[in-house]
Amino acid sequence: MRRVHRSVAGLLLALLLLSIALPGSLAVGENRTVTVLFTHDLHAHFLSQTAEDGAESGGFARLAAALAAERASYPQALTLDAGDFSMGSLIQALYATQAPELVTMGAMGYDATTAGNHEFDYGALDFANMLNAAKNSGAPLPALLMANYVVDKENPNRETVLRAMSRYGVSETMLLERGNVTYGIFGVMGVNSAEDAPASGFVLEDAAAASQRCVDALKEQGAEFIIALSHSGTNANPRKSEDEQLARTVSGIDLIISGHTHTTLSQPVVVGDTYIVSAGAYCENLGSATFVLGEGEKALIDYRLIPIDGTLREDAGIAQLVDTWKKRVSSGYLSEYGYTYDQVLAYAPFDLTAPEHGVQAANSLGELVSDAYRYAVKQAEGEDYVPVAAAITAEGLLRASLREGEITISQAFDVLPLGIGEDGRAGYPLVSVWLTGKELKVVLEIDASIAPGMPEAQLYLSGVEYQTNTLRIFFNRVTKSALILPDGGIGKLEDEKLYRVVTGLYSIQMLAAVESRSLGLFNLQPKDAQGNPVTDFTQHIVRDRYGGEVKEWYALASYLESFRETDGVASVAAQYAQPDGRKEIVSSLNPVLMLKNANWLTLAAVVVLLIFGGLFIFAVRKSARYLRRRRYGGSFRGRRR
Repeated sequence: MRRVHRSVAGLLLALLLLSIALPGSLAVGENRTVTVLFTHDLHAHFLSQTAEDGAESGGFARLAAALAAERASYPQALTLDAGDFSMGSLIQALYATQAPELVTMGAMGYDATTAGNHEFDYGALDFANMLNAAKNSGAPLPALLMANYVVDKENPNRETVLRAMSRYGVSETMLLERGNVTYGIFGVMGVNSAEDAPASGFVLEDAAAASQRCVDALKEQGAEFIIALSHSGTNANPRKSEDEQLARTVSGIDLIISGHTHTTLSQPVVVGDTYIVSAGAYCENLGSATFVLGEGEKALIDYRLIPIDGTLREDAGIAQLVDTWKKRVSSGYLSEYGYTYDQVLAYAPFDLTAPEHGVQAANSLGELVSDAYRYAVKQAEGEDYVPVAAAITAEGLLRASLREGEITISQAFDVLPLGIGEDGRAGYPLVSVWLTGKELKVVLEIDASIAPGMPEAQLYLSGVEYQTNTLRIFFNRVTKSALILPDGGIGKLEDEKLYRVVTGLYSIQMLAAVESRSLGLFNLQPKDAQGNPVTDFTQHIVRDRYGGEVKEWYALASYLESFRETDGVASVAAQYAQPDGRKEIVSSLNPVLMLKNANWLTLAAVVVLLIFGGLFIFAVRKSARYLRRRRYGGSFRGRRR
């Protein structure tokens, strides 16, 4: 009997605590429930990926199964996405012509999404083509909400883009009745995100002003729960955490679904009355947030990140749709290369892991890719090949790892999926330019000095070896550099000599703009073989014997195929099992390493340190003499020994 009394008492205490936790109007029996299912940064991950531990992660068919399970528990749930739904797998080759991302999201029952920076990787015109293709499909589609990212008045395709957006129904906001709740939803782009889409043909308006405008308009229309689909992101540094700033500045937002920074929040970030949630990138999780609402008040009662993994059975309908996209890629885009979607290129006896974001280190996958660029140029040019001294790739372009086992065409593409060429086809092409030895050293300094604050700019080179010291002054961290000659020997990097350099179209555009990033301390001017400045990099795209662009992903695929075969399958060379030492990063106060190859910045810093050091010693000695005088009551001069 005592145990029964304890149970009743425990139940009463739980009800009492719940009534306290749900203030006033949220007392038990007087509330309504809101459930929001959310994703962001899906990056066209239609198919599952193999994680480092060998487990399967992601895939739209499994995501659809997770959505179905959640909707069974929460029939009135909304399904929303915060942008970057495209660009990240081979199926994106159909982006502009068949819009597989939006069509598949529609089939999975998404209510709305917003545009992220990667929706503009192919430019404004193909963004418009994608919207038209989605509309032409006749399939159900998610609403597309864009409040502060507008077509540039100077965009030559402005009217075409506006017509496509109007036809699709792109709007700033939407009002949605679901169950007994009226939702107001809008979409915004962040500053950093917009900077990552320099060729979008769109311009950014102030996110806070646009958001407040949307919130006020939605409330006037009767919205009770306001949701922002924000492709802005959060950051550990509060000054860089755009969605936290948005929550502090704009009143009336109940929930921000935060994309762009690929953040995984195990618990929401709460700023005032606004909850900020993120589920991680690449379809690794489905987020679920449930609130109870009262009059002007809300309380979070359930927040979960549901792993999209091998424990979920695939939704048959979505799996069939994804298979349709794969077949269309094979019969269309890949057929011109002589490949099929799941064709095996090589076997990897070890993992080739993509760089860890924000960690400055050598990386074997980066080295493999940069070596692949040089190999592909040589194969494309044949007898007309002009030796490539150096090839460059960047962390921001390496989007997936290659796991131990068979490597397929689609997996090679996943490593380098971004961009589009002048041919209007998926994938950035390789570009060939010439730099002086002095400018190549600037490239190394970019990696050493700019990449720590801009991780996507971390570089991996072929044909060059160098050492950097993280404890040296910015813009003078490279302590030594040299060329790696074709025979494996080491050669001097001569300041005034021109060297042929190959990289991707996007990378060379970013490198050429480095002067503004370095406050004018770095100057880098790509040239042609005669030393004339190059301004139009599309005129220097590397082409094969038939005039076709040599894509970054194709360079990797062809290099993987070139390795010596084992049991009839090419096997990745053992040299890539770990970084080979071409890039060495040290943190040393050794005077030799601190002053070796010092430029004027380091010398100026040394002079300043010496001056301040001298002043400090002078001040210490002065203070000591003063204290001694005070202690002995006068000058030492007349004192007996």
